[in-house]
Amino acid sequence: MNTAARTIDPTSDAAIAASVTPRPIEEIGDRLGVPAAALYRYGPDKAKIALDFARKAEAKADGRLILVTAINPTPAGEGKTTTTIGLGDALARAGKRVAIALREPSLGPVFGSKGGATGGGHAQIVPMQDINLHFTGDFHAISAAHNLLAATIDNHIYWGNALDIDTRRINWRRVVDLNDRALRSVVVGLGGPGNGFPREDGFDITVASEVMAIFCLARSLEDLEERLGRMVVAQNRARQPITAGQLKVTGAMTALLRDAFQPNLVQTLEATPAVVHGGPFANIAHGCNSVMATRTALGLADYVVTEAGFGADLGAEKFLDIKCRQAGLTPSVVVIVATVRALKMHGGVAQKDLGAENVAAVSAGTSNLVRHIENMKAFGLPAVVAINRFTGDTAAEIDAIRAACAAVGASVHLCSHWADGSAGAVGLAEEVAALAAGPSAFRPLYASELPLLAKIEAIATRIYRAGAVAVEPGALRKLGEFEAQGHGDLPICMAKTQYSFSADPTRRGAPEGFVLPVRDVRLSAGAGFVVALCGDVMTMPGLPSRPAAEDIFVDETGFIGGVF
Repeated sequence: MNTAARTIDPTSDAAIAASVTPRPIEEIGDRLGVPAAALYRYGPDKAKIALDFARKAEAKADGRLILVTAINPTPAGEGKTTTTIGLGDALARAGKRVAIALREPSLGPVFGSKGGATGGGHAQIVPMQDINLHFTGDFHAISAAHNLLAATIDNHIYWGNALDIDTRRINWRRVVDLNDRALRSVVVGLGGPGNGFPREDGFDITVASEVMAIFCLARSLEDLEERLGRMVVAQNRARQPITAGQLKVTGAMTALLRDAFQPNLVQTLEATPAVVHGGPFANIAHGCNSVMATRTALGLADYVVTEAGFGADLGAEKFLDIKCRQAGLTPSVVVIVATVRALKMHGGVAQKDLGAENVAAVSAGTSNLVRHIENMKAFGLPAVVAINRFTGDTAAEIDAIRAACAAVGASVHLCSHWADGSAGAVGLAEEVAALAAGPSAFRPLYASELPLLAKIEAIATRIYRAGAVAVEPGALRKLGEFEAQGHGDLPICMAKTQYSFSADPTRRGAPEGFVLPVRDVRLSAGAGFVVALCGDVMTMPGLPSRPAAEDIFVDETGFIGGVF
């Protein structure tokens, strides 16, 4: 037993969250005009918003949408979710009718190295342990629906294979919401004829599932089931696509997802409403919370603060080119989060040396931040920089960031919401509200009519600044097949390392002129995009040498500690 891990640090996120008594969830709903009858309680401080009420709200989604994104992540941390929450609290502090819209955390990173996704310090959503663990069971429902389809495919083959499915060309893998590298490649059907036909298979993490993507992009239960039916799960021996609809199980999958499809309502430590729903990763999926949650929030609040996963090259690009395109969303402002420490790492400083002042490294590292600013402005959006401040940051380092951002027309706000809550993000909130008051000039990066390869090249050259794209011959052939099948108008979902603009996670800063390798492409016909797998990115992560799970415990009162 790790007894040190069982000591509750009074400055930890869990202890800070436990020091605040959440308001009854009915009170939080009332702040957005959600009546108690439209809230399905999961205990006193979390609830689902009834689907019929959410549908009415999302139909009039006319609030101002604010997107929070970040520089490429580093081990030093950036604090994007914390800033999203701090900004939402600060807007509420200023008297704005505001809602925060966030993704649900996956158990993979919670038990791995990244930890949870409920913010930190005095800028958190609660109940943080519940949200980071099982929450309202949404991810379990998505896993069950996904695996029901997997079981149905093998069952169909076992009972005669009327669709003539080619067992060598089944592309529907199984999922589990944990990091388990041993499941990346497996063989199923062993043990004799009663267990089916042996074949190669594998597992992805639940957040990489196309069911998750569909769950987060669907606008209604009808849309959800129709999209599920379009999913291509295999090919027959004539090389024709087999869809989930042909297996006649999408009604059952929708039944498993029905309750989960209702958005979840929780609150911040300052009782600002937060709609938390869905959670695809941004490095291997599209990285945004559900359309239903975002549009419901926009129909209930004047300002909605949302985030997109990882750096702006991944989450924000997909938010703008995939989610906004499909959901009819028009963002008003982009906030880009950075820290002095992370910029030092992008400037070449090792993690162990981050404590010392290094203005030159900060200046060099701002190349990463500046590129993200330029990229967001290419979408026609004003960009504001939020520096998530640490006590060790020096005035000279801050001045270096201000100078670099001023050169590309972006203002910088020092934020201390981790320590001070809403009071630490007042200046940021004031500028965001002022910018959101103006008309939006948002435009996607590329036109839907472009060929699929041209869309990949547009993202690679204009967002990543690659010099060229090297697509494997097999992937090129698939792109041609997708277009021949009528999928050429779909957007691209790039699956790439989050740590670099390139496909090499060790290349920090702002590399350019590199060759971006695309090793494979996958059709997500139900979600409505084509996934391009770049470099060595994996759809089933592994655990680190010392998983965060080692520090999680339950004390004698039932308090869960060690979650961060």
